[in-house]
Amino acid sequence: MSVTASPPLLTTPLHALHLELGARMVPFAGYSMPVQYPTGLVAEHLHTRQSASLFDVSHMGQLRLVGRGAAAALESLMPVDIIDLPVGKQRYGLLLHETGGILDDLMLFNKGLGEIFAIVNGACKEADFAHIEAQIGLQCQVIPQPNQALLALQGPLAGAVLARLAPDTAALVFMTGGDFHIAGCDCFVTRSGYTGEDGFEISVPAAQAETLARALLAQPQVRPAGLGARNSLRLEAGLCLYGNDMDVTTTPPEAALSWAIAKVRRSGGARAGGFPGADMVLAQIDNPALLTRQRVALRASERIPVREPATLENIDGQHIGQVTSGLLSPSLNQPIALGYVKPDYAALGTELFTLVRGKPVPMVVVPTPFVPTRYHRI
Repeated sequence: MSVTASPPLLTTPLHALHLELGARMVPFAGYSMPVQYPTGLVAEHLHTRQSASLFDVSHMGQLRLVGRGAAAALESLMPVDIIDLPVGKQRYGLLLHETGGILDDLMLFNKGLGEIFAIVNGACKEADFAHIEAQIGLQCQVIPQPNQALLALQGPLAGAVLARLAPDTAALVFMTGGDFHIAGCDCFVTRSGYTGEDGFEISVPAAQAETLARALLAQPQVRPAGLGARNSLRLEAGLCLYGNDMDVTTTPPEAALSWAIAKVRRSGGARAGGFPGADMVLAQIDNPALLTRQRVALRASERIPVREPATLENIDGQHIGQVTSGLLSPSLNQPIALGYVKPDYAALGTELFTLVRGKPVPMVVVPTPFVPTRYHRI
């Protein structure tokens, strides 16, 4: 009987620095990644909410699409308005399957001169690159960027920290970006992030990543943070994690992501449809009665952590859904969760129950974000 060995874990350009800083490393998306540092997840989470933290997200995929038809070509794969995306602006997008399910969610940036820059999820990047190349590779150049690292500086003091090193970054607002020289490094910076706080994602050549990271960590406001805090922060912000809260079996309306579908691509829009699964997705938007489940946000009334994949029940004990992400919120000191329920139970204020070690725990459907976001919009 033969046993197939797992491929060795990949490492990011900051691997040695993580070890130097005492990080606890775990496998994630095929990489050895820091889940937390010696101060612990909660301390990292709260520091991000109060000051600024540096995250290594170099496992994620970076991609350039180049050519006069790049925007139109990529728009054919997702229900986003890319053709009219202004130069210097970023947008959230959904890569869809022909069934209307979500292959991945990603960030898109118009760099001008026929170039679109994209950041995709680490666990999906190879499949995303292959899919995009197969679908539109004859219409534009599809150029992965394996030699680029990606750092995220997040928190209410992130703007002041980065402006100290690169004053021109102070002019950026939420979902804008540009090229900057930071601590001797050639960086492409966007002002956005996954924590609900103000922050930046910084693409930098892998050979310069450690220099940049050390320069940022040398700032007194900045501490390192790992995947654990990144997850708890994004959940408090009410943001989905691909593979947990959405996947190829989930349509955007089911995932409560219809807001990401541009008006121009909806029924009656100037470029309505024209993306994979358009008939299914637009029908669900136009007639919500077609939905069989909906993503909701939940808050528990008892301080008992609720984690995925806990089942959700109504007051009569009937199964009505499942938790897809859940934890004890460090900011609120209350259990919060995202999950899917039958549409009859999706209204705000609806009381549900989940079972934790056999005990029913009451939960209420609430709006997101759980913690107010503080993106820099002005």
